[in-house]
Amino acid sequence: MKILIIDIGGTHVKLLGTGQTTPLKFVSGPKMTPAQMVSNIKKLTASWTYDVVSIGYPGPVLHDRILREPHNLAPGWVNFNFSKAFGCPVKVINDAAMQALGSYKTGRMLFLGLGTGLGSAMIVDGLLQPMELGHLPYRDDTYEDYVGVRGLERFGKKKWRKYVADVVERLAAALEPDDIVLGGGNVKYLKELPQKCRGGVNANAFTGGTRLWTAVSGSESDAGHQLSTRKRAASAGT
Repeated sequence: MKILIIDIGGTHVKLLGTGQTTPLKFVSGPKMTPAQMVSNIKKLTASWTYDVVSIGYPGPVLHDRILREPHNLAPGWVNFNFSKAFGCPVKVINDAAMQALGSYKTGRMLFLGLGTGLGSAMIVDGLLQPMELGHLPYRDDTYEDYVGVRGLERFGKKKWRKYVADVVERLAAALEPDDIVLGGGNVKYLKELPQKCRGGVNANAFTGGTRLWTAVSGSESDAGHQLSTRKRAASAGT
């Protein structure tokens, strides 16, 4: 089975397909609609072949359905039919959850994505739980406003690093993970990782997109937005 994996971000869309060694990317931003994205992807991947598609979306997703319009892209995503647009089966998952799935080894893992916003997901004994921690209150705003790109631009790198360390400490105390992965494009601005953290790489999103089809049993809980993964398969390859 050949898989096209799409990682949607607030500034770029990244692509990788089975058999391809170099990811492709193009600019996203507040004017990009889903139809425009699909059109760009089809042009860029015209020479690729794929049977199914994995999409990492920057917002809440349940049963492959987008629940809310994105904060950093144009509207029109909630009811968009990706399977019809691509002409093949499509799985949609929260973008942080897709990267978390690709980063997972074992036990209780918290993933935090330092990018345009703050992506978050947790995996406990192979059970994936997408989260929206970035929009929770923090100081006089939200976590995302302090450790996302807006915080980086507003406070500068030195203060931003302190806020990242504080946010990680608070979330670790609340959720009690035994493994914390910091991913996202802005993790490169950290001089050193907070205690008990390991760095993730954006390529893990592509690993997660592959695991959606090869290491996921397909059951999902309505109450928890959960995907049940096979622990043995989810632990392989990382």
